[in-house]
Amino acid sequence: MVLENHTKRRLAAGETVVGCFFRYPAGTLAEFVALGGWDFLVFDAEHGSLHPRDLEDLSRACELHAVTPIVRVTTNEPSAILRFLDAGAHGLHVPWVDTGAAADAAVRAAKYQPRGSRGLAATRSARFGVPEPIGDYVRRSNAETLVVVQVETAEGVANIEDFVTVDGVDVVFIGPTDLAHSLGHVGNPSHPDVQRAMERVTDVVTGSDKALGIFVANPTEAARWRARGARYLTTGLEPLLRGSMRDYLSSVRNAGGETT
Repeated sequence: MVLENHTKRRLAAGETVVGCFFRYPAGTLAEFVALGGWDFLVFDAEHGSLHPRDLEDLSRACELHAVTPIVRVTTNEPSAILRFLDAGAHGLHVPWVDTGAAADAAVRAAKYQPRGSRGLAATRSARFGVPEPIGDYVRRSNAETLVVVQVETAEGVANIEDFVTVDGVDVVFIGPTDLAHSLGHVGNPSHPDVQRAMERVTDVVTGSDKALGIFVANPTEAARWRARGARYLTTGLEPLLRGSMRDYLSSVRNAGGETT
C-alpha cells in the first residue's frame, strides 16, 4: 500500500473532515477507534507518551480502514518531524507555531527536495523501497503529506496573515486551550478576548486557500464551527468516553433507584 492521503484530498476538494485525537501506544485500540468511521486520527506525541516506534503499529491500524494517520509532534524540529513521519504518519500537527517563518520551517521539515530538506531513507514511510522506486515515493510523499500548523499564542494570532502565505501548509488549526492561556484567561476560551482572537484567525484563514481547523468538545460546537467555515474538525477520545460513561452510569443507577 503506497501513501494515499484521503483526508488531504477531501480538504482540497472543499469538503469537511472529522478526526479524533488519540494518545495511547495501543494498536488494537487504535484499530477499534478507526472502525468508528473517522476520516483521520491524530496520534498525540505532544501531550501523550507516544514515540516514533509506536507510530508504526498505530499507522498500520489506520491504513487497514482507509483512515489517515496523523501525528502531533513534540516540537517544530526537523529531527522530531523526520522520525515520526518515517514511522508511517501521513501528516503532522505542529504545535506552537508563532510566525510565518516557523510555519515554513515545519513544511521544509516535512517535505523532501525541492520544497524541503527532509532526510531520505527507505523507511516504513517509503514502504522500505519495495512497491515503487524511491524517486516516485519522494514525489508522492511531497504531494500527499498533510501539514497542520497550530495557532495557540497571542504572537501566532498577531502574525496570522503570514501563515496563509506559506506554500505547503494545508490547515491552520486553532488551539483554544493554549490560546486562552496565552491571553491570560486560563481555562476560559469563552472569554471575549479569546473569542476575538479566534475570530481574527477565522476571518484570515477562511479567506485564504488554507483550511481552518479547530478542536471541539461536542457536536454542538462542531456545528457552530462548521457554520463559521472550519473544515478540519477534531475532538478527543477522552471527552467521548467520559460523556458515554457518565450517561451509561447515570442511566443504570437511576433505573435501579439509586441517586448519583
